[in-house]
Formats: sequence, structure tokens, C-alpha cells
Amino acid sequence: MRFGLYALVSFFYLYNNVWAQKVTNRATISGYVREIGSQEALIGVNVYIPGTTTGTTTNTYGFYSLTLPAQDSVRLAYSFVGYETVTRASQLRANQTISVALTPGRALAEVNVTAESTGEKVSESAQMSAIDIPIAQIKKIPAFLGEKDVLKVLQLMPGVQKGSEGQTGIYVRGGGPDQNLIILDDAVVYNASHLFGFFSVFNGDAIKSVELIKGGFPARYGGRLSSVIEMNLKDGNREKLHGEGGIGLIASRLTLEGPLTKNKKSSFLISGRRTYLDILAAPLINAETRGQTKIGYFFYDLNAKANYDLSDKDKLYLSGYFGRDKFHARDRTQNTDTDLSWGNATSTLRWNHLFSQKLFSNLSLIYSDYKFQIASIERGTVDNQLYSLQYNSGIRDFSLKYDFDYYPSPEHSVKVGVQGTYHRFTPSAVVLQNSAINQLNSTINTIDVTESGVYAEDIWRPSSRWRINGGLRLSYFQQKDVGYFRPEPRLSGAYTLRPDLSVKASYALMNQYVHLLSNTGIGLPTDLWVPTTDRVKPQQSQQVAVGIAKDFTTGSSFTKGLALTIEGYYKTMDNIINYKEGASFLLINDPTSANSVRWEDNVTAGRGWSYGAEFLLQKKVGRFSGWAGYTLSWTQWQFAELNNGRPYYPRYDRRHDVSLVGIYELNKRITLSATWVYGTGNALTMPISRYDAYRAGASYLYDNDGRGIIQSLLQNSRPVDDYGTQRNRFRAEPYHRFDVSIQFHKQKKHHERTWEISMYNLYNRRNPYFYRLEAVDPLSTEPSRIGLFRYSVFPIVPSVSYNFKF
Repeated sequence: MRFGLYALVSFFYLYNNVWAQKVTNRATISGYVREIGSQEALIGVNVYIPGTTTGTTTNTYGFYSLTLPAQDSVRLAYSFVGYETVTRASQLRANQTISVALTPGRALAEVNVTAESTGEKVSESAQMSAIDIPIAQIKKIPAFLGEKDVLKVLQLMPGVQKGSEGQTGIYVRGGGPDQNLIILDDAVVYNASHLFGFFSVFNGDAIKSVELIKGGFPARYGGRLSSVIEMNLKDGNREKLHGEGGIGLIASRLTLEGPLTKNKKSSFLISGRRTYLDILAAPLINAETRGQTKIGYFFYDLNAKANYDLSDKDKLYLSGYFGRDKFHARDRTQNTDTDLSWGNATSTLRWNHLFSQKLFSNLSLIYSDYKFQIASIERGTVDNQLYSLQYNSGIRDFSLKYDFDYYPSPEHSVKVGVQGTYHRFTPSAVVLQNSAINQLNSTINTIDVTESGVYAEDIWRPSSRWRINGGLRLSYFQQKDVGYFRPEPRLSGAYTLRPDLSVKASYALMNQYVHLLSNTGIGLPTDLWVPTTDRVKPQQSQQVAVGIAKDFTTGSSFTKGLALTIEGYYKTMDNIINYKEGASFLLINDPTSANSVRWEDNVTAGRGWSYGAEFLLQKKVGRFSGWAGYTLSWTQWQFAELNNGRPYYPRYDRRHDVSLVGIYELNKRITLSATWVYGTGNALTMPISRYDAYRAGASYLYDNDGRGIIQSLLQNSRPVDDYGTQRNRFRAEPYHRFDVSIQFHKQKKHHERTWEISMYNLYNRRNPYFYRLEAVDPLSTEPSRIGLFRYSVFPIVPSVSYNFKF
């Protein structure tokens, strides 16, 4: 951290000296862009001079700065998706502040797209492999059981592979679920799922923006290999009390926001959600088991945020997320009692300071905590043995982050920053029997490590045709006496062939110092987070991508507003880890070493590579909106100690992936939407045969004196599956489904209500969830034939929900 701060001070000193000599007779316009009626800061608003390529965008806090030659009159346009474009004209003889409020556009208004009214288009941006989806659009897409889910919408994007049926797992360009950096208001969220992966922890009512970056990563991001998913909470309405919520089949939610003071300098937001599965399922379970089995499950999450303007140059933000899943099962017939709980807690305190009209800073203090616990006790019905399972996994972070945005001229937008994180890992899992239970030391050894980084990046416009984002990140990781220092160069650029068409290319090197150990590969909360050590090196990836981007600014009302991107990529991954054959983190009846075993003994390191092409045609606004996406990709892994050292396809290698999303505003009262997805089946390791294994046993005859005489040897058999020597040689059937929904809106005097009816998997496709070898005719007296049986989870699933705003 000390080195990073010194580097930042030196950087600004040199940079300011250079520009002080080059820039004369210029003036700066800066300010904030907010939403009219709520004063919510807007992220990514395009601020530009119409008819030119001179412009900038607002940062995460709605701030912009643009330095121009002094002149008698200048006209600026402020453009943002879903809002009406605003222009401001003023003299520019001296520095001045202009803050603007934008009005949300009418839902049914067709987009009037011209070369001068779009601001920065996808073809003009230096960033590639990035996707942002308006929250308003997310709320209109059909959802499983009516629960609007940000992560499931991201699964519909090219380059993002879905996990198992209904799950929120994210697999980006060949990477695993641990290789995604999920950020909520600067805080890292380590496990983003409820209900064992069927729902995410993010409540769409509280989210202001979401962006997915799959490649060409800016230098400000680090610590993961495959993607960045950055989300920001709403700040809260500064003018009046506002609320929205919904009642669905399995959960209800409520969000309240409003001013804290009358001077419109502060606001708050609080948003909560809870499921009532435990209440709905309890009568059914009790009736089925006659009270012998009790099962309960629920989840909840809570978002809260408050902000206050200390002055025109200083703003304070405090935000947090708290969520928990709880599962309990008690079976009196089996004498078992099991409790599971897992959840996240994050909090972020941020201070914005405006040093000048060109220099904006943000200081963040961040806390993140993820815990998973299992406590299970079973008493054997035959041997009366007592078994206990105790399983813990946790990671807790304390972070300090300082970022600067510097706008020396229209040709340069500079970002620099430094971050330090103190991680504490608590991995432990042990199974004990009888007397060994009392021998376990309940204190779990912790693993403490530090991770830090310093970065600098510059969006440079050397000419009207070129836009380049170059940067360098220096990362450092320390665990006991072992340290890793890694430079991470980043470069992306766009060359404009004509006003609506450009070619792009990018290169990024990423390092990851935390790992997720999984026996399932589906990102369950039972997976263990572990750090880089002296024996396990950091994961590292290198990715190259090229592509084209085109904006459709002319033509019919349907084609106006369309954006097309086509990209090809190649990515290598080194030092990825996996369990060795037959290895597990569970310790059986070994309380003395339960807290001292080295998990490194159970893992092996290898490498992977992924390549493919992605197609995305997207329309964000207008009466008809949505997108069409297609991915063609290959992913392979190779470990010296797995699959006989040969490369193999991991579970979520998917050759073809298609997603079609359409939203149509029929009129002011009715919205129709539909999605169709198709994907190549998962690569699985399945048994290639089954045979009976025998063991010798003895039978005794007893005479009248009680003496035993061996009568004969018997053969006791049990079925054994043979998986062969190749991993994942079996391909599951293709996955596809069709979802539809219809929303009925009604605007009342003081509130708006929406009824939504949706159908998940409309044509009742029996998609595979897992496969098993079973007897074809188990009741037959003849030797049974063995067949492969497919099991599905969700048939057609209807749902109804009620949503309201006031």
C-alpha cells in the first residue's frame, strides 16, 4: 500500500507538469448528471459536442469533466439509454460547473437515432467484450417462478455458459464460477446464490446498474481470470419517499427510498426480500411423513444504503448487503438431525472528493464476509454408533481502496488507484464417530494472507479514428514467508472504419490468488475457498480478442438503435487446480489432525485453454427490444495426475449456445416478452459398465452343544460401476426451453401496479439434470438389463406475481 500511494503521487506530479506545458488557453466544464425527480446519479451518460467525436462519459458517481479550447459558445449534449437527450449551450471563457437532470423516456416512444444524438456508440468505445443491460429491461424478461434475477439474465448473453437446469452459475469463456469477480458497491461477493443455486442474492429493485466484462479488462480490475460483474446499488430518492415491491409464489420483496433531510443533500434506500418456502412446504411434508420428518428452508436478503453531501466537493456513501440461507432437516425414523446455513455480509464506506474540476477521487473502506456451516448428527439404528459431521468454509476481507479519475483533455481520460485486502480463510471439514467427537478441538485454524495492487490506465484518443485503452496493473500477494509479484499489462483499442463501424482488438493478462475447491463443479455453497500458498501458485490467464462493432443509425424504426458485435477470442489458463482422483476435504475419524491437515495434499495443478466466436445483436430501447446471441466455443483442461495426463473437456464445455430475447410494448398497459435458449449438452463422466463384486463369507451350522461348524463359503455381491479411464467422454442431451410472460400495467393516481403471468419451459422440455445406471426391469426374476436413465427437474412451471410502485 505504501508503495502504491507513492506511485500515485509521483504519477500525478509528472502528469500535471507535462500537461501544464502542453495545454494553454483552455477551460473545463464539469458537473454531475442525475435523474430528474429522484436525483439518482446516472452512470455512463455520454457528454459530447454534437457533430464531433469530442466527448466523455460520467463515472460511477455521475461525475464528468471535459476540457476544451476557450470559446464564445459551446453546445453540449447529454445522452443516455432510456432517457431523453438534453443539450446545454454556454460561453466557455473560464472553468464552470454544469449539472444536468435527465428525464426518463416514454416506454412506447420509438427511438430517434441520428449520428448526432447517440453520443458514444458501441463502435466508438475502446472497450470490447463488455455488456450492460438496462435494469428496466431485466424486469421485463420472463423469470423462473417470477423472481427477476440479474445473473440469470447474464446467462442469456454470448460467451456466458449456463450451469445446471435453473441454476445461477456463471461460466465465462471456459472459466469456472470462482473466476468471476462479482462486485456490489466495491465489495466482493463470494457466493452469489440462494436455494443451492436456483436464485441469486441480488434484488433487482435495489440495483441501479449492471455490467459484464468478458475480456479486454481495464487495469482497474484484478484478482480473477474470466469476468467482472460490477453492480451498483441505487443511491435513493432525494426528493420524496418512493417504494416498490412484489409478491410472488415463493418470495416477497419491498424497497423504500427517500430523503434523509429536507435540503435534498441526502437520501436512503432499504430493500428486503424473504422466501416463505418453509411456511408453504411444512404442511405437505408433515402430512406425507405423519410428522416423522421435519424440513424447513428459507432465505432472506437485505440491502441498505445512505448518502450525504458534505459539501459541493465532498460526498459520503455507506452501503451494505446482508443475506442468509437456512436449512434444517430432522428425521425421527433415521435418527438424523442436520442444519445448514450460508450467507454473505458486505459493507462499504466511500468518500468522494473533488480536488479540482479535472481530478475526482474516491476512497473506500470495504468489508466482505462469507460463511458456510453444516452441523449433522446421526445415530445408527443397528450399531447405535453416533456420527457427527462438522463442515465450515469461510472467507473474510478487509479492504482499503483509493481511486482517482483525471481528465486532462478530451483526448485523455486517466484512471489510477491502489487497493489492499487482508483475507482470512477458515476451511475445515471433519466426520467423527462416537468417542472421537469429544476429542475435536473446536478452534479452527485460520489462514491469513494479504493481496494488493496498484494500477494506471488511460483512454486515449490520438485521432478521430482511434480510441485506445492502455493500462498496467501491478499485483502482489503475501502468505507467510511466500510472496508473489505479478505485472498485468492490459491493452484494447478500436479503429473507426466509418462513423458506425469499427474493428477492435484487446489483450489482457490476469492473476487470481484465491481458489475454489469443488467436487461437483456446479458452484454449491459446500465448495471451499482457499488461498494461494507456497505449494499452490496463483492462477494466470492470457486472453486475446478481435472483433467488429456496428451501430445501425439509419433505416426503419425496427433497425434504428440496433448494435452488432462479433468477436473471436483465445484464452489460456495456467495453474488452475482440481481435486486429485478420489481426494476429498473430509477427514474421517481423525480429530487430532482435523485442523492441521494441508489441503494442498489433495489437489493437483494443471492448465486449460478456451477459444471461440461470439455474435450479439442487441436493441436496448424502443417499442421492441431485446437481443439475439450465439456462441461457438471449445474448452479443454489438462492435469498431469488426471485422465492419464490427457486433455479433456470440462463439464461446462459447450459447443453451441443460442439465446433469443424479445420484449414488445403492445401498449401502455400490456408488455409481452419471451426467451428461447439452446445449448449443447454438458460433458459428463458416466459409467461404461456395471458388474458385481464378490467377497467371501462363511456360513455356520450349530450342533446341540453350540459348537459352530463351517457349512460352506458364500459369495456376497454388490454392484460396482466402471467409469473407464477417460473423463467426461459422455455428452448429455442438448438443453433448450422456451419462456414467455405477459405483464398488465395499471397506473393509479398515487401508485402503479403490475400483474405478471409467466410460463417457464412452455413446451415442457424434459432437460437432463443428471443420469444414472439402473435396472431396466427391477421386478423381473431374470438377470436384469442395465440402462441409462435421464432425470429432469423442471417441467412447465407457471407463475403469477404482483408488483407495485408508489
